[in-house]
Amino acid sequence: MEAVVFVFSLLDCCALIFLAVYFIITLSDLECDYINARSCCSKLNKWVLPELVGHTIVTVLMLISLHWFIFLLNLPVATWNIYRFIMVPSGNMGVFDPTEIHNRGQLKSHMKEAMIKLGFHLLCFFMYLYSMILALIND
Repeated sequence: MEAVVFVFSLLDCCALIFLAVYFIITLSDLECDYINARSCCSKLNKWVLPELVGHTIVTVLMLISLHWFIFLLNLPVATWNIYRFIMVPSGNMGVFDPTEIHNRGQLKSHMKEAMIKLGFHLLCFFMYLYSMILALIND
């Protein structure tokens, strides 16, 4: 049973790594003026909720399966994703808003956040891979 938890977590983590790379590429395209702000934000906003759901599912799964260290490691990022999603001001297009993305260094902060998430998900990937192998050996 434990191996199934880590296989699912590993697959989910692969999807989250893909999304983090997609966010970085799209934001860097905006930074280099290859795409406009409206199309960049609409592309990114449609993937905010799947990212939130994917990460929250893994966090809750680790809580249910009593892997406390991994749960506590995932909890701040899941909380940040939920907070960011809930605190979108009314009138904005979403987490990424084309009218505000060039103001006050938001583009740089979104890029830094995507890089941090990529590093976090890569760390989690190898941790889940190790845990999966350990669970398969012990079963």
